[in-house]
Amino acid sequence: MSVELHTLPSITDQAERLIELGVHELGGFRPDELRSMAAETRDSAGLLVVRADRVPASALAPLLRHQGKSGFVVVDMPDIDQFSPIEPVNVPDEPIYVVEGLDRGDHMSNWSPHEALPAIIEGGRTPLLLVEGIHWVIQQPAALERGHCFMTIGSRLRKANGAFDARTPALWISNGTGRDGRDNRNAPKVGWCWEGNRHTWLGFASATTRTLT
Repeated sequence: MSVELHTLPSITDQAERLIELGVHELGGFRPDELRSMAAETRDSAGLLVVRADRVPASALAPLLRHQGKSGFVVVDMPDIDQFSPIEPVNVPDEPIYVVEGLDRGDHMSNWSPHEALPAIIEGGRTPLLLVEGIHWVIQQPAALERGHCFMTIGSRLRKANGAFDARTPALWISNGTGRDGRDNRNAPKVGWCWEGNRHTWLGFASATTRTLT
C-alpha cells in the first residue's frame, strides 16, 4: 500500500524554497517573477515545478539533501538531460506549472517499468518526470526514504533509431558503494535501473494531472 506523505508546503512557500536555493537564477527568473507566477497558479496544494528546459535535472540534483548530504547524479548517466517526456505525458508550455495528486507508488514495488507504466495509465494517472521527482524531494525530503524510493518513468531517452534506451530514471539513497564513493553514503542519488528489472525498494511515482499557471 502506498504511504500517504505529509502535506506539501504551500505554493508560496515552495516558491520561496526554490528562490532560497537559487533555482530562479538557474531558470533565468527574477525572484519577484517566480513569486508572481507561483501566486497565479490555480492549485494551492500541488507541487510547483520549473520546466526541464528552464532548469534541467543535472542542475537540480545537487540541491537535494538527505542527512546533510547533497544529491548527485550517477557517473554513468552523463546524458541525464536528454531524458524527455514519453507519450502520453503532456507538459504545460508555461515556465512553471503544478503537479497534483502525487503518489510514490509503493504498491508497485517489485514491479518492472514494463508492468508499471500501463497500470499507471490505465488507472487514469500520469507517470512522474525525472525533474518532477527531484522537485518533490527538494520540497519534501521525506518523500525519499530507505526502502521506499521511487522511479520516474515518465522520462525516457530515445536512441537514434527511435527505440527507448533501456535505462529508466530513479531517485534513491546511496549506500556509498562502488563508483558512488564512500563520501556519498546516505546522499540522495539520481540514477537509473534497467527497464525490465524489479526492485523491492523502488515504487513508481505518479500524479493525477499537471495544471497550467
